This record gives sequence, C-alpha cells and structure tokens, in this order.
Amino acid sequence: MRSAPQRPEAEVTPSASGSWSIRLDDVSVTYPNGTTALRNVSLDIAPGEMVSIVGLSGSGKSTLIRTINGLVPVTSGTVAVGPHTVNGMRGRRLRSLRGHIGMIFQGFNLADRTDVYRNVLVGRFAHTPIYRSLLGITTAHDRELALRSLDSVGILDKVWTRAGQLSGGQKQRVAIARALTQEPSVMLADEPVASLDPPTAHAVMNDLRRVNAEKGLTVLVNIHLMDLARMYTTRMIGLRDGRLVYDGPAAEAAESDFEQIYGRPIQPDDRLGS
Repeated sequence: MRSAPQRPEAEVTPSASGSWSIRLDDVSVTYPNGTTALRNVSLDIAPGEMVSIVGLSGSGKSTLIRTINGLVPVTSGTVAVGPHTVNGMRGRRLRSLRGHIGMIFQGFNLADRTDVYRNVLVGRFAHTPIYRSLLGITTAHDRELALRSLDSVGILDKVWTRAGQLSGGQKQRVAIARALTQEPSVMLADEPVASLDPPTAHAVMNDLRRVNAEKGLTVLVNIHLMDLARMYTTRMIGLRDGRLVYDGPAAEAAESDFEQIYGRPIQPDDRLGS
C-alpha cells in the first residue's frame, strides 16, 4: 500500500514578474472550410490580469484563446505572448512556448485509467527531456511541484485515485493542478465550468481567481455565463460573430452590454444561478 503524501509546508508562489502580457494585433482567423471565426481583433492584456472572454457558441471565444498557444494559426495579424511572437512558431520553439502556457479544457483531458499524480506530472513534459518523459523519470522538483499544485486546489487526498473515479469538479481541479505544475506565465481556461453544477462551477472559478490573486498569474477564461464573468473576473471581453464588441470592467457590464454581445435579450441560461 502506498503511503499518503506529506502535505507541503509552504506554497510555491512565482512572482508577478513571471507573468506574461498578451497582445493580438488585427487578428483574423478563417478555417479551411471557409468559416471566419475572428475578424480584425486587437487586444492588449497586461501581465497579471484576470479576464473573461464572453460570447455565445460560435462567437470565436475558443478560437481566440487557442491562437494564444498556437493551437489555431492566425490567417492575418499578429499574436504575441510575453516576449514571443506566436505566428509561424513550429516544432521545438512552439513546444517550449506551450510549456509556459497552462491550458484547461472543458472536457478535462485527463487519462482516466491513470492516477491523479501521474496526470498532474504531465504538466512537466514540456520542461523535461524527451528520454526522461519516455522512461517516466521525474525529478524531486517535479514531484514536489505536483504535490504542491494538488494541495493548492484542495485535492491532495486524491493523489493515488484514478482520474476516472473522480467527479467532474474534482477532475477540473486536477486539470488546474496539472496546468500549475507547468509553472506557467499564462493560464487559459476554455469553458472550464460548462459541464459542472452551480456549486462546483463557483468552486472552480474561485480556484482560478485565487491562482490569479496569489500567484499574480495572467488568467483568461472563456465563459458564456454573465454572472460568473461579473463575479470572478476584473475585465471582460465580449465577442459576437468573431468581432470584438465589448472590452471593459467586468463588474460594470450591464445587461444591455450582454445583450449586445449575445445579439438577443438575456435568457435564463445566460446565468448560472445559485
């Protein structure tokens, strides 16, 4: 029987100076099937900002966030993250960039038959020589980071549990811990609460807000729920049909602003509720 891991005595907290800015300059994206997902979007996001990207399905939210880590190439314009220009990055340089950008997906993207500990260690792959990754060789630093990250989201007690046995909220917290183990300079979350019940959604959003506050980390969250955007983020970016239609303080966004973003009156599904 494996012994329970010791709770870390202190949390590793990278300084705010380790966070990166994000800049999109006149960015457009047209997919091979002819669909235009982004239209001339320009943004400047300062290091350490907590930003929500709000819009309905098909508004371009996921496309925008995936241009930042190079998962979606831009058709025109420029994407810069920290000191790096993402456009045209390939191979080792792109892998290195992604090692500094934590990504949290709606579908969790965990290996369900593998324990939580090994799922979280995946966050170190971009910083690990390929031979070490293939042989499963980890350093003491990697192991300590994994345990500290799990502890920071309150799920250290599940470290030896198979990911497939966890609830949706627990899986998303493991995904956050995996991203933190990268020691990222930017955290991206693509609809992280879309499949969660209201109490769990609030808990996950609070985890992301705490990561932003305690680590000074730049955090971008794709979301379509107006109450969560106003409650947990400081700046809100609104997309409609691939165009930027709102950029301002999240707490000050009125229902009329959301109606402009959604292109219709507010509906019950636009709020998470309690």
